[in-house]
Amino acid sequence: MEEMVTLNRKEQRRLVVLNEVEKGMLTGSQAAGVLALSLRHLRRLLSAYRKKGAAALAHGNRGHKPQHSINEAVRKGVIELAKCAYAGFNTQHFTELLSEREGIVLSRSSVRRILLKAGIRSPRKRRPPKHRSRRERYPEEGMLLQIDGSRHDWLEGRGPYLTLIGAVDDATGKVPDALFREQEDAQGYFFLLRSIVSQPGIPLALYHDRHGIFERASEDKETLEEQLRGGKEPTQFGRLIEELGITSISALSPQAKGRIERLWGTFQDRLVSELRLAGAKNIDEANKVLRDFLPRYNQHFAVEAAQPGSAYRKVNASFSPEEVFCFKYERRVGADNVVRFGQHRLQIVPTDGRLSYAHALVEVHERLDGGLAVYYQGHCLLTTSAPPEAPILRVRRIAKPRTTAKPPEPITAATKPPVKPLHKPALDHPWRRSFKVHIDRG
Repeated sequence: MEEMVTLNRKEQRRLVVLNEVEKGMLTGSQAAGVLALSLRHLRRLLSAYRKKGAAALAHGNRGHKPQHSINEAVRKGVIELAKCAYAGFNTQHFTELLSEREGIVLSRSSVRRILLKAGIRSPRKRRPPKHRSRRERYPEEGMLLQIDGSRHDWLEGRGPYLTLIGAVDDATGKVPDALFREQEDAQGYFFLLRSIVSQPGIPLALYHDRHGIFERASEDKETLEEQLRGGKEPTQFGRLIEELGITSISALSPQAKGRIERLWGTFQDRLVSELRLAGAKNIDEANKVLRDFLPRYNQHFAVEAAQPGSAYRKVNASFSPEEVFCFKYERRVGADNVVRFGQHRLQIVPTDGRLSYAHALVEVHERLDGGLAVYYQGHCLLTTSAPPEAPILRVRRIAKPRTTAKPPEPITAATKPPVKPLHKPALDHPWRRSFKVHIDRG
């Protein structure tokens, strides 16, 4: 009886690409580029896959501590020395002194990993010059899409500044979709990718910059939950492309994503002119012009791919866009079976024979149309709006403006009461007497 093997998302993506290589749809170099691996390592994986099948893609040391791992006491000693006695030393110098004076023999890379994990960076950075050369296009449509946003005065003062979010196919230069947004936001990229998945299909890889929409900043420290999980929690868009099985590739410089940068240059010339010609003054009118512009642009500027066919993957019949293209948040159910989400209170109704979900960990889906749904272990729960709590009612009462039954009438000369003349006291009135006090000295 064969042993069952469970593959994670990364290994499942590798399995899909290796199957394409076996079918002759991809070459080794193309598959290595999609998986962001070296050609040598790809050949090693392919050889093991042909011998052992999918089980070869699961790492044999999964769940085991490496035998050559550095002792924890040594790690703590290195960190303490780097913070105190050898503070400010660069990594290479520090490694040499550890061996010469402290008797701790470690490689520079090991010391560097220990210090980086503790948040200690080398004070001196050495960056060798890089040789840049033009990269060959991917051979097949749908293998790689470059995505980005361009903030520009698209309406030339007739309306607000807008951001154009779009994607360009690396093999053909075709723009599968684009849209105008007020700002570059995650929801805009959700709309963009949903439109692409619904038409041509799911691409193999996405190429993007290091914007916070796509990946967490490297200087962000891991929370306790993330440390226990073994890695940083992905962004909402990062979680989306993981669920779709898309490889995420980050560009290290603007020049690396030159194809979409040149696209924005063309759009800021031709599209701006067409927006001016149409007299577009707001975002709705701009998107209408863009819908008409994209097919004509693709017909004029797109090129033939080196390899015929399409690498886009079609979605299954059971694919539910509402459950994938949404923002997902974990929440803990209250003792009263109410889930709190911002200003919303969702009451969970007993379903499937379960009377209470108190203290259960659920997932709240915030859909692109603003709707909310609660999921528990992959099943959508029936919910209703819970009655508002007392603090919310008090805020509403305070915020509600007070009104009178009849507004006060304005005071005019006709309605103003007459002013009474001031009373003038008599000459013998106490107020008119002197304040001097006469003292009898007799």
